Amino acid sequence: MHTVSLDEQDSRMGPASTVYALTDALGASNLALNYYELEPGESTAYGYHTHEKQEEVFYVESGELTFRTPNGEVTVGEKELVRFGPGEFQQSRNTGDDTAVVLAMGAPQDPGETVLRRECEACGGETRHGVELAESGDEILVRCEECGDVTGRYE
Repeated sequence: MHTVSLDEQDSRMGPASTVYALTDALGASNLALNYYELEPGESTAYGYHTHEKQEEVFYVESGELTFRTPNGEVTVGEKELVRFGPGEFQQSRNTGDDTAVVLAMGAPQDPGETVLRRECEACGGETRHGVELAESGDEILVRCEECGDVTGRYE
């Protein structure tokens, strides 16, 4: 058994103000687990994406998240959950006026290939992107795989 306190976690760089990667802290081997505190407009993901092998469940403790899906937008409110199966595209965004507190669970822990899509101004549309740590190590870059432009920076 492992127990952890959120008060003892360090937030990692990412698309939300607070991101605690709890998988390793808990010693989980079959489940990916992340805790988020998202300010209005922030997301749990770097873009519209899918995981080849992993299903994801999001529990919204407080606030609300609106998910972009192939079938349109779906808003998940306080004390609600949503599940995405392997291969289902989605991206969340805090569309509320308050901080959203969210727990994201993924199984199996290894998501397989992740396909990430974002708007690229240089390419004139939504393209496939990759995520990388900047050479300086102080930010995460999201880069268009077609033209190489950086379309997002996260500290």
